Amino acid sequence: MEKKGRILTGHRPTGPRHLGHLVGTLETWAQLQDDYECYFLIADWHVLTTDVEHTAQIGNNIQEMLFDWLAAGLDPERSVFVQQSLVKEHAELALLLGNLVTVSRLRRNPTFKEQVQELHLGDRASMGLLAYPVLQAADILVYKADTVPVGEDQVPHLELSREIARKFNTTFKPIFPEPKPYLSAIPRLPGLDNRKMGSSYQNF
Repeated sequence: MEKKGRILTGHRPTGPRHLGHLVGTLETWAQLQDDYECYFLIADWHVLTTDVEHTAQIGNNIQEMLFDWLAAGLDPERSVFVQQSLVKEHAELALLLGNLVTVSRLRRNPTFKEQVQELHLGDRASMGLLAYPVLQAADILVYKADTVPVGEDQVPHLELSREIARKFNTTFKPIFPEPKPYLSAIPRLPGLDNRKMGSSYQNF
């Protein structure tokens, strides 16, 4: 059967998956494997943007996350699993793409503002967190993915990925597709405190 397109999506290995991951992403991903060429990203570099002090936990978290992925039906026989830090092209492309977006555009990203506020980062917010959407754009574009399953909170990041792809294509040559979002049936599951359910917020 001819595939509908190519998907890139993933999780940060911040610990075991919770209910929000299951109903918000994993059930959808498992279903998409038959219709799309799927790349599932272990986004370990992205963990560093909010928790650079606890890198010793990442290896175990990756293992736990992979167990959860397999239990939810993700199949390495039908899809490609990628560990971000083992593919240097993610970082190389992010470095290049960073020159196509302004600091002011990154600061306007509502997800950046929300994370700074929710995690009480203040002036401790890193350049890595500010540039998170650029690395995310590189993650997507390096595989020329045209579809990205996302939660509602990631739609602004994806719009920036589309802008970056468009800027690259018009400045140099048309290489990258502009990735479109694919929202799951439950794009945002509230946690116990009614914020978005997330490992970083400890509200799952």
